[in-house]
Formats: sequence, structure tokens, C-alpha cells
Amino acid sequence: MLKLKDLEKELKSKADKEGAKVYSSFFKTGKGQYGEGDYFLGITMPQQRLIAKKYTHLSIKEIEQLIHSKVHEYRMTALIIWTYQYKEADRIKREKIYKAYIKNLKWINNWDLIDVTTPRIVGGYLLDKDRKILYKLAKSKNLWERRVAILTTFNFITKNDFKDALKISEILLKDEHALIHKAVGWMLREVGKRDIKQLEKFLKKYYKKMPRTMLRYSIEKFSEKKRKKYLLGNI
Repeated sequence: MLKLKDLEKELKSKADKEGAKVYSSFFKTGKGQYGEGDYFLGITMPQQRLIAKKYTHLSIKEIEQLIHSKVHEYRMTALIIWTYQYKEADRIKREKIYKAYIKNLKWINNWDLIDVTTPRIVGGYLLDKDRKILYKLAKSKNLWERRVAILTTFNFITKNDFKDALKISEILLKDEHALIHKAVGWMLREVGKRDIKQLEKFLKKYYKKMPRTMLRYSIEKFSEKKRKKYLLGNI
């Protein structure tokens, strides 16, 4: 049976120096940037998904070892494995994966890691459970924990459950980071796709207070005429 060391070896074999340079720039790994210190091998997402499918038998402890790596693709592949495991798991195993995910948030520290996996695992687990943890994360000083809070609601939104998405968006209205502006705007746009009245109710209350990027993302599907009205403050 394939082992953790085989997974690491397989990922290393896919390393691409030019790709690593591109990803390092795209994910802002320079000094003082949000991804400072993150290390890339240059492996594509399709490659990582294919490899991850071969290692879904790995234990939670083994996957945690991979998540603690400084290599971005190691962490991403580990988290993808968890999404595959979570989908097929029973209630007990899902709870274990969820708890391990929350315990390891320190290493789930870039927007792609969160966007690809948080809605499936945290959002999936909390669908029928208390969601207080999301409000704690939304008020965290840590950028990535705040992004986890709002991205988790994507799963709820797809089930036409908008309450937490709107409440957490309200909490994050004054957030200073562009990655939160984009994430909140994205979730609001998703709400609007399913219930335009809910979105417009929220916007009419807050659109003048929202960061411009957040507003632009949230009204992206509106007609050009309506977008201009919001952007010019003529609603």
C-alpha cells in the first residue's frame, strides 16, 4: 500500500521551477505580503487532485504531518485528501476530520487552501450544527480565520440558507484586508444568485459603508444600469 513518503516523492517528481516562480508571485510570497514564506513546487491543481485520489487511505495523523509542511502543494494535497475522505465518511469520521481541520487552521494559511476545502469540510459539518465558532473566527485577528468564517457559509448558501452569510458579512464590513473584501462580496453575490431580494435588502442597508471591492463583487451580476446606481450612491 502506498505510504506518506510515496506521496511526498510523487509530488516532488511533479515540481516545475518556472511554475513555482509564477505561483510564488501570484500568491504574494514576498516580504510583508500575505503569503510571505510560503514555498511552492509549481504543481498544478489537476496534478494534485489526481495524486490525492491515490492516497485517501492515509490516516488523519499522516495527513496532519503533510499539512505542517512549509511546501504549499503538500498542504493543499493533504487538504484535498480530507475533502475526498469527508465525502465518503460516516458521521464519526466526519467529526474527526472536522476537528482536525479546525485544530490545524494555523497551517491553512492561503486563500486557495481555504476556498477549495473549507466549504466542503467546515461548511459540510456545520450544516446541521451550532455555528458559533464561525462568529469567533469572523472576529479573529488572523486574516485566514476570518476568510474561513465567510467561506464556510458558501455551503449553507447552496442550500438556500443565507442567515449566517449575511450576519458574518455584516461583521466583516469594516475589515481592512482586500482578501476579505473579495470573499464577502463573492458570498453576497452567491446569495443574490438565489435570492435577489435578500441581497438587495442587505445592500440598501450597507452599500454606502462597504469597501468598493466588496460592493463591486456583490453587484457583479446586476445590470450595468443598476451597478452604476449602487456605485454612484443613487439607490
